[in-house]
Amino acid sequence: MKKIFLLVFLTLSVSVSWSQRNQLIAYIDMEYILENVPEYLEAQNTLDGKVAKWRKKLDEQARHIEILKTDLANEKAILTKDLIEEKEEEISLKQIELRRLESLYFGPNGDMFSVRKQLVKPIQDQVYNAIQSISKRKKYDFVFDKSTDLVMLYSNKKYDISDLVLATIDRSRLIGEKDKKRQEKMLTPKKELTDRQKELISKKEDAQAKKIADVEAKKKLIAEKREKLLQQREEKRELLRAKKEALRKKKEAQKEEQE
Repeated sequence: MKKIFLLVFLTLSVSVSWSQRNQLIAYIDMEYILENVPEYLEAQNTLDGKVAKWRKKLDEQARHIEILKTDLANEKAILTKDLIEEKEEEISLKQIELRRLESLYFGPNGDMFSVRKQLVKPIQDQVYNAIQSISKRKKYDFVFDKSTDLVMLYSNKKYDISDLVLATIDRSRLIGEKDKKRQEKMLTPKKELTDRQKELISKKEDAQAKKIADVEAKKKLIAEKREKLLQQREEKRELLRAKKEALRKKKEAQKEEQE
């Protein structure tokens, strides 16, 4: 209904003012334009890579939770009440963490929204600036986007300025590249570093190396703790299996005595 109202309004607006002067109308295909802007394709590929990485991490955590649930269901008969509650609490905490990550990555203000805004918005602004420049130069009254929900019952190709927008963007890019090269030429060659500068650089590199070493040491400590925790869990499982086997043998022995 809104689309029809918008079309009727625009038609009436053009009809009423047609007697005053001719209306200049053009349209673009935003999807076509963006698909032919290399920066947009590169930004979209970067975003898709991040999304795939986030989904993989969520899937791995979800599978781990399912494994914990299955293990608990299989071992519940031989576990004490305290152990059952401990495992249920662990599963609950991991589910909460999974939901938190889902919201962090794909929530309304999540990482995907922020990354898309950071990568794509500058390119969209570049397109809109080109459209505004062309519209002012050619004195267009209306510029429609063919790829949006606005229904275009008919469109004459001669009013399509999509290629003109792309040419404007390319021209702006070339001007920017030329300005950058000109600035690089204007820069004076770097002078040879003084002993003081070399000393400062050396100290900075040593500090960076120490920082990296500290990070690696922390990673190693975390890995050792994790390995120890996994070993303890495996020992508990072995103990439970042994108790279960002993209980089974005891029942068999009692059964044989009764027979």
